[in-house]
Amino acid sequence: KHVLSDDLTDENVEERLGDVSGILVAPGFGERGIDGKLSAIRFARERDIPFFGICLGMQCAVIEFARNVCGWDRAHSTEFDPESPHPVIDLMHEQKRIADKGGTMRLGEYDCKLLEGSRAREIYGTENVKERHRHRFELNNVLRYKLLEHGMHLTGFNTSRDLVEIVELQDRRWFIGVQFHPEYKSVVGRPHPLFASFVSAAIAYA
Repeated sequence: KHVLSDDLTDENVEERLGDVSGILVAPGFGERGIDGKLSAIRFARERDIPFFGICLGMQCAVIEFARNVCGWDRAHSTEFDPESPHPVIDLMHEQKRIADKGGTMRLGEYDCKLLEGSRAREIYGTENVKERHRHRFELNNVLRYKLLEHGMHLTGFNTSRDLVEIVELQDRRWFIGVQFHPEYKSVVGRPHPLFASFVSAAIAYA
C-alpha cells in the first residue's frame, strides 16, 4: 500500500504501518514529508521490519540513525537545515561553490565497490557494480565514523571519490539504504536484485 509521509507522525505510525511486512522509502526532492519518512524509518528499525531506502530514503535513514541511535537530536541534511550542528548529509565538497543547482547534480552511472561480508555483496554476488545516480547531496564523510561507532555499516563505496553508496544495519533482518537508483535498472521480468531480495525478505517476515 502507498502511505503519504506527509500524514505520518510518531503518534500514528503504529496505526498506519503496523500491518505491513516491509517499508520502502522512495526517492524524492524537497522538504515535504521528511518528518513522516523519519517516523517510518524509526518504526522499521525498532520493529525490525524489512526496510529499503532509495536516494533520499537512504539519506533519511542516516538522519534517523544519527538522531535516535547516535544521540544527535538536530542531525539533518543541509538541504533542509543548513545550520544543523550535525550535518550527516551534505553537498559534495566540490559542489559547494557551484551556484546553479542544475550544475550540481551527480548524474549518470558510477562504479560501486561492495564490502566483503555485506548483505549487498551477497545480494549482487559480485564485488563491483555500476549504478545510476541523480542527486546533489551525499553522506558526510567527516561524520561517517560516528555512524560506524554506533553500528551502522557502510558497505558500498565509489572508491574514486570516497563516497558512501550503501548503508546497512546488519543486526536487522533486512535494512539497506542506497544512494543510487536501482529502479532505473529494474524491468518487468528482470527486477533489480535489491528489489528481489527486499520483496523476499518482506514475504518471509509476513
